[in-house]
Amino acid sequence: MTHQLFLGDPSVVAGAAVGSSLLLDGDEGRHAATVVRLRTGEHYFVSDGAGRRVLLEATDVDRAWVRGQVLDVTVEPEPAPRFVLVQALAKGDRDEQAVEAATELGVDEVVPWQAERSVVVWRGDRAAKSLAKWAAVVARATKQSRRARMPVTSPAVGLATLAERVEDASLTLVLHEDATEPLASVQLPEWGDVLVVVGPEGGITRRELEALTGAGARPVRLGSTILRASSAGPAALAVLSARTRWT
Repeated sequence: MTHQLFLGDPSVVAGAAVGSSLLLDGDEGRHAATVVRLRTGEHYFVSDGAGRRVLLEATDVDRAWVRGQVLDVTVEPEPAPRFVLVQALAKGDRDEQAVEAATELGVDEVVPWQAERSVVVWRGDRAAKSLAKWAAVVARATKQSRRARMPVTSPAVGLATLAERVEDASLTLVLHEDATEPLASVQLPEWGDVLVVVGPEGGITRRELEALTGAGARPVRLGSTILRASSAGPAALAVLSARTRWT
């Protein structure tokens, strides 16, 4: 079984070296000690969430912390290109399901999109709380999938800001049911951001599609079926990862 992974203080993880000790405390330390119930002699990972991952053997375990001896240190290089999921806000928890699965599948950034047909609206305190909830989902999925790099959770965008991201990206793919170009045949760039834009349950409006394509986006299709807002993005990321990172 793969060792459990915890997210540590970046400044502490940065100083880890083989043979040294590392203290995991705070919320992650309590989780490791009281929920996961790490025991002396067991191995586990601690990551800074930015690519540095440390393999440790537990030497001391308390109710609120775990101390371990560093056995190995690895640094995962930054991905190229970066995969960015632009996920329209969806009702229920479908957008959170999409973000969770996308994290497990290797997405590098998630961007909430307040689309015109989004039933859910983020405003004021709700926006801050909802974004924090997305970030928590990303953190949990990062640990579950044993990722050394935690995806960035960016603030919500509207159409104008999204169009600016499209202009700056190396490639933007808009999942659309009327598109004729298959996602699987798209030539991917070697660097920069690859945006995957997923609309809400009601779909992307004509005005939105025109604005995005005008900024340089390309409409693509996954297949002959229509996927839910919770599964379309992860499915697209699986296709992209299979062509680049899983080979």
